[in-house]
Amino acid sequence: MKEVLRQAIKTALQQCYDKGTLSSGELPGEIQLEVPKNADHGDFASNLAMTMAKAERKAPREIAEALVAELADNQLFDKIEIAGPGFINFRLAANCWYGVLDQVMSEGDQYGRSQIGRGTKIQVEFVSANPTGPLHIGHGRGAVVGDAVAAVLQAAGFDVQREYYVNDAGNQVKTLGLSILMRLRELLGETIDFPEDGYQAEYVKELAAKLQSEKGDLKGLDDAVAIEICARFGVEKVLDWISEDLKAFRIQFDNWYSEKSLYDRNMVANELAKLKEKGLSFEQDNALWLRTTEYGDDKDRVLIKSDGSYTYFASDVAYHMEKFERGFDRVIDVWGADHHGYIPRMKAMLAGLGHPPEDLEVLLIQMVNLLRDGQPFTMGKRSGNFITLREVIDEVGSDACRFFFLIRRCDSQLDFDLELAKQQSTDNPVYYVQYAHARVCSINRNAADAGIAQPQQGEVDLTRLELEEELALAKQLARFQEMVEGAALHYEPHRVVFYLQDLAAQFHSYYNRQKVLVDDPATTQARLYLINCVRIVLANALRLLGVSTPEQM
Repeated sequence: MKEVLRQAIKTALQQCYDKGTLSSGELPGEIQLEVPKNADHGDFASNLAMTMAKAERKAPREIAEALVAELADNQLFDKIEIAGPGFINFRLAANCWYGVLDQVMSEGDQYGRSQIGRGTKIQVEFVSANPTGPLHIGHGRGAVVGDAVAAVLQAAGFDVQREYYVNDAGNQVKTLGLSILMRLRELLGETIDFPEDGYQAEYVKELAAKLQSEKGDLKGLDDAVAIEICARFGVEKVLDWISEDLKAFRIQFDNWYSEKSLYDRNMVANELAKLKEKGLSFEQDNALWLRTTEYGDDKDRVLIKSDGSYTYFASDVAYHMEKFERGFDRVIDVWGADHHGYIPRMKAMLAGLGHPPEDLEVLLIQMVNLLRDGQPFTMGKRSGNFITLREVIDEVGSDACRFFFLIRRCDSQLDFDLELAKQQSTDNPVYYVQYAHARVCSINRNAADAGIAQPQQGEVDLTRLELEEELALAKQLARFQEMVEGAALHYEPHRVVFYLQDLAAQFHSYYNRQKVLVDDPATTQARLYLINCVRIVLANALRLLGVSTPEQM
C-alpha cells in the first residue's frame, strides 16, 4: 500500500513540475511514509514537503498545498489534510483496503512473502552447542531465534542455509572422554579419582553404561586409546540427543559441520597459510599472531601457541574464512551473550581479508530466567547444574517454548514462567494468538452447519465492511509484508510476535463486539471473507515462528 501511495505522490510531483507550481524538477529517491500513532490523523503521513523546502526555495506548507491540489481528485484517497508546518496526512478510500483482502485471499500462504533479498546467499549458524551434554534452555532460545531469523529471511527472498557447527575437537571432547572412562571404571567396581574439571552430571553415568553394553569394559587398553574411544562414543550419543531435542523443537539444519573435519582436511593450516601470504599474521615469541589491531580489535590474537598447538580462535578463523569461500554473501552467527568480546576479533579478521565487517552479523542471546508462578525454578538432576531444553519442552510444549523465547528482543533477558506458558487463557500470549486462529475455524464450522457457503473471491460485496474496526483489520493485514521485511532486514523475529499479538487483539475485540453470521447474507459473506483473511495471515505469521495453527482449542 505504501508503494501505491508513493507512486501516486510521484505522479502528482511530476504534474506540479509540468504546470510550474513546483520548479526544482527533482523527484525524491525515497518518500518517507509513516503510520500515525493517532488514527484520527489518517492512514499515512509524510514530511515530504519539508524535505523539499531547500530545493524548492518555498515554505513547506506551500509545497504541500501544491501537491495536495494535484492529488485532490485521485480516487485512491478519502481525505488529504495538511498539518502543522507542512506534514501531509493521507486517509485512503475504503476500496483500497478491500483490495488488500482480495490480495490476501488470492496469495494465500504466500501472502507476506517478497523478493527484497534478491536471492542474496546468507548462512545462519546457530545452536552449535558443544556435544558434551544435553541442550539447556539458553541453547533453546538461541535455537528458536536462529530458526526464526532464517525463516523471515527466506520469506523476504534471501537464499538461506541453516548450519550447526559441531565442536567435536579440542579439550572439552577429551574431558568428556575422560569423564565417561572414569564412570565406566566406577561401574566396574574400581575406586576412581574423578577429575575436578570433569562432567559431573548424571548423563555421564548414562553414557558410561551405554558404552559398556555396546563396546565392553575397555580393559587392557592404553588410557589414551580408551579416552579417545569414550570421547567419540560420547560425542556420537550426545549429538543423537541434541538431534532428537531439536526435532522435537521443530528445528532442522541444512548442514551439520564438524570442527574435527577442519583438521582432518588440513583446512586450519591451509587457511592460516592464506593469512600469512596476505601479510595478516606474524610470528612473535615463537607463536603465530593475527593482526587484528589494524582493523579495530584492542589487541592482536594468537593463532598458534608457542608449543605449536592451535588456539580455539584458529579453528574459528578457518571456519569463517571457509564460509565465505563456500559462496555466502553474508554470515549470521547466533552466540551466547558471554561471547560479546569475541565479535571484534572476528570482524577484524574479515576486514583484513577484504570483507566489509557487516558481512558478519552476530546476534547475542541473553539469559533465560525460568520461573514457576513468578518464582525462580530449577528442575531435574540429570543435567547437573542447568535445566535441559527437553525438560521444558516436555512440560509446556514446543509451541509455548518457541513463542515465549521470541517474545522479547534476543539481546534482552527473558523471564519464562512455566505456569503461564501452560495456561489455556488469554493471559497466555501464545494461547491468545492461536485461539484467534481457532475461533475463525470455529465460525467456519458453524457456517457450514448452517448451510452457509464459504465466500469466493470476486463474488463478495466488500462494501458491506463499513465498520471502522473492519477497515482497521484490513489495514493491519496490509502491514504484514512490510513487517516481515523489517524483521528480515534487522534480524528481529520478535517483530512477528508483536504483530501477531496486535492482530489477535484486534480480531478478538471485533469478535466480541460483532456477529459474523448475521441475518443479511451479503454482510455474512463479507465478514466471513474478512475473518478468513485474518486466519490466513495468522497462519502465515505463526509459520514463520514455527508455531502450530490449531483449528480447535
